[in-house]
Amino acid sequence: MLSAVHEDPAATSGDRFPRALRGFRPAGLAAILVILAGSLVTVPLGAVLVFVWALLSRTPWRELGFVRPRSWMASLAVGLVAGAAFKLVMKAVVMPLLGAPPLNQAYRHLVGNTAALPGILLAVVVGAGLGEETVFRGYLFERLGKLLGSARWSRAIVVLFTSALFAAAHYAHQGVPGVQQAAVTGLAFGTAFAVSGQLWPVIFAHISFDITAVAIIYWDLETKVAHLVFT
Repeated sequence: MLSAVHEDPAATSGDRFPRALRGFRPAGLAAILVILAGSLVTVPLGAVLVFVWALLSRTPWRELGFVRPRSWMASLAVGLVAGAAFKLVMKAVVMPLLGAPPLNQAYRHLVGNTAALPGILLAVVVGAGLGEETVFRGYLFERLGKLLGSARWSRAIVVLFTSALFAAAHYAHQGVPGVQQAAVTGLAFGTAFAVSGQLWPVIFAHISFDITAVAIIYWDLETKVAHLVFT
């Protein structure tokens, strides 16, 4: 004789709020707006809000891309090399083709400015590498993926949409050249994440990309690197 299965009211009640945060009704939409608003204030705040949302909604970290690599050292090495090489190609080839000026005026104050290095390096590691990838790749890919599904066309839309948001976020501080660079890097990092589903290698590459950019500016090599291919 089969016994009836009764749902535990306490368990159902306890799961209601997490399910609401994971959904796309008022609570879920409000969470998205709060996280995006926090990211507009400062990206690290947006990343913190993503982590809070993941805890409250009981979303597994792996769904945000935080998957443990098979080898931390290999993942770190590949990310660092790929990020640095990507920056050099962007500076020497891609940005000149897009008509960007050789000098990044938003960060000219870093030239030879040793006192500014700790602050900018903290910003690129925590704010850009970890923060931006958590919000623009990990979180938005999870949300849009749940909304649109996992088909190839939907993943392509997610990459394009998040890259557009990522690019737009760089306009206020870096102008049109910043938007151009962020659009290309957003497409590259977004595609890498969409294919691998792993966020750590992308975070490492993003950090390396930005540290290489800081090094080029600090040693006043921007013009030389920008003219390596096109004189």
